[in-house]
Parts: sequence; structure tokens; C-alpha cells
Amino acid sequence: MIILKSRREIDRMKAACSIVAEVLEGLRSLVCPGVTTFDLERFASAEAFKHKATCAFRGYHKYPSSLCCSPNDQVVHGLPNKKPLKSGDILSLDFCVVYDDLYGDAAITIPVGDVSDAAKNLISATEESLYAAIKMAVPGNRLGDVSSAVQTLVESKGYSVVRDFVGHGIGRSLHEDPQIPNYGLAGKGVKLKPGMVLAIEPMINEKSHEVAVLDDNWTVVTCDGGLSAHFEHTVAITENGPEILTRIF
Repeated sequence: MIILKSRREIDRMKAACSIVAEVLEGLRSLVCPGVTTFDLERFASAEAFKHKATCAFRGYHKYPSSLCCSPNDQVVHGLPNKKPLKSGDILSLDFCVVYDDLYGDAAITIPVGDVSDAAKNLISATEESLYAAIKMAVPGNRLGDVSSAVQTLVESKGYSVVRDFVGHGIGRSLHEDPQIPNYGLAGKGVKLKPGMVLAIEPMINEKSHEVAVLDDNWTVVTCDGGLSAHFEHTVAITENGPEILTRIF
């Protein structure tokens, strides 16, 4: 069941979403060669505490951390550790908080030091696909229009769309209906209505779309060792079009 949000609820969600955006912006400034993802985890947790927000990932299905840190061939759900980042890495960071009983969720992929043109192009295409999808998140369109926008853009550039993990509705729960694949047919699926709030999150691989979960039961990696990038915004569908609630960065 898709839960529509009132204008007041959407405005309240902005508080959680702005905390997420602010934390991710702070993390972006910290990412450099020599920093560890454990350092980034501590920063994110401390910032959420300052804002009196709860880190939504910690404890969710027993996930052990507040922040998902996924470098290079890791797609999503990477666990923070004490291994220093090095120049040439790319790092996807996914963060979510609960504030005033409502959720905000967003993700970014950041180059570490000097990265290859191939890495830069993958990051750029993934972020571009997010905004292409958001542009389609208007009343009267179908969910397939959002999904197709991602797939069409990234496949035109030679990349592949992860199929095992998808975006989702969000509000009083982290994961609500509908699921939002990053592939599909335009004109198909649920009709979009004002009051829907969606976490749209392209996960794009440099090579094959195939992924696997490591023995830690969390970290998702590309099967062929190719790079992966991830961007996400929490987006409200309104009568006036899409409203990006997590926009700062």
C-alpha cells in the first residue's frame, strides 16, 4: 500500500532530510587519501547525535553501522572499517536518519584524490541519471517513466543498471511501497500522485549488472570487479512537480 503524505508531513520530513544532506556535505569535505571509513562513520554518528536525530541504518535488520561506505567495486551496504582510502578510489556513502518520527535518506559517490577518467565518467553518469529520473516524478506519470529514465541514460553511455536492489517509498518507515527499480518500461506501473515520497537511488555498474553479497552478509559487490556508483535523493511528488527534500549538495 502506498501511503500519501500531507503537505504538513512533507514539510516535517524536510527536517530529517536536511540533516542527512548536511551530514553528507560534511562527509564530502572529509573524504581524502588516508581517511578511513571508520572515521567517516564516527563523524556521521556524532553529527546525527548533535541534531537529536537517530541513525536509521544502525540496527536495521541488524546492520551494525550508522553509515554505508562502499568503495570501488562495492555497490551498497559496505561496512565501515579502518583501512585508509587511497587516491584513485571512489566511495559511495549512504546515510539515513529518523527525526520527528519521519525518515530522510540520500547517497552520494565521491572521488578520492585523483581518479581516472573512467571513474569520473561513471560518477557523472550515475548522478545525471538520478536527476533524469527525478524530472519524471510528476503527477500523472507512471513509475516506469522514472525507472526508464535511469536505464535509458546509463545504458546509452555503456553502463549497466543494478537489478537486485531498488529504490523505495519513504516516510514513517525507511522502506515503504512502492519499490522503484532503476530499469523498466515508460508508461507502465503505478500512476504517480501528489503526496508520494520516493527515495530514488540509481546504482550503476561500470560493467555487468551482476552483483553478489560478501560473507559479511551485507556488502554487495560487482561480480566482475568493475566500479559501481550510487546517488540518491528523497523526493516528494507535488502538484508543482518533484521537490527534492534532501537537496543541499
